[in-house]
Amino acid sequence: MAAINLGAKKRATFHDLRVSEVRPLTENSVEVTFEVPQELAEDYRYLAGQHLALRTTIDGEDLRRSYSICRPPADGKISVAVKRDFGGVFSTWVNDELRAGDTLQVMTPQGAFTSNLDELAGRHVVGIAAGSGITPIITMAHRVLAQSDTSRFDLLFTNRSTVDVMFVEELADLKDRYPQRFALHHVLSREQRSAPILSGRLDEERLRTILREVIPVGRADEWVLCGPFDLVQLCRDLLAEHEVPSSHVRFELFTTGEPGAQVPRARPVEVRSGEKTVVIDFTLDGTSASVESPVAANETVLNAALRVRPDVPFACAGGVCGTCRARVIEGSVSMTENYALEADEIERGYVLTCQSHPQSERLVVDYDA
Repeated sequence: MAAINLGAKKRATFHDLRVSEVRPLTENSVEVTFEVPQELAEDYRYLAGQHLALRTTIDGEDLRRSYSICRPPADGKISVAVKRDFGGVFSTWVNDELRAGDTLQVMTPQGAFTSNLDELAGRHVVGIAAGSGITPIITMAHRVLAQSDTSRFDLLFTNRSTVDVMFVEELADLKDRYPQRFALHHVLSREQRSAPILSGRLDEERLRTILREVIPVGRADEWVLCGPFDLVQLCRDLLAEHEVPSSHVRFELFTTGEPGAQVPRARPVEVRSGEKTVVIDFTLDGTSASVESPVAANETVLNAALRVRPDVPFACAGGVCGTCRARVIEGSVSMTENYALEADEIERGYVLTCQSHPQSERLVVDYDA
């Protein structure tokens, strides 16, 4: 497979892609495969662990959600797994209504969870995943195991019960293909397993025991984590206790743990005469635009920009996916959350505009940088 250089990130763009298959994974999750036409092949080249944002209109509302790519790179197609989020409009629609032959707007692949995977050749990698957090981890396992005959991968995968486990057949295939180098440890919170330590909720006590007796920390070279905020943070804290350098712990969230987080919409904001405002100038696709935002409104940069440019890129709006990334050229912001940008990106002036609030009278940002 040819190397893909993600060093210079391309701005995310949507294209209409045809659904070729919707395959049930569990009672409440499906795998959606899109056809990628030849003329868009370069745009949709990706690395294991990246994600796609899907966009559609449901009941007159523009909805966007981000999902991890769940298959190793293949020509002409790209797949994501969508687990029903109870009460979630988008995921319910995908599971119940989406069919082969339908067309969806699909954003070009994004995400830096996969950076420098080639460095893991010959290393011992441990993945910890919960539920749909398996989707980026399984593609990374494929990549790590295939790129070197001496690579090893341990996977700790937690679910409620056997019927909730996504990609059962694919995980079994990995074990058959790499019996000496791939180890799979299922933890089921609502189902008894033969080993008591693998039965029950993956809380701090249980995880401590697993990291001592099942997957000793000292044997691993690299850690990849994906799941809800609380679990990922627990893993990071315990690995830090074991003096595992943070540079060897990669993580991605499928939820930030913030209740009621809403995807931003271009809500009307009235600028009253005499009201103190901040001027936000931004560049997108080589075109400059400007918007005034009342200081009292405490708008994010993304929310303000959407009022004059509806095509400003975003997906999760929770500081997780990094789609709304831009560089601050002039002025300053405060960033509420950040689960997507690396330290060196922040040093170079990059921010997540969905989480950034202007702190200067004038702000200039560049989405093209």
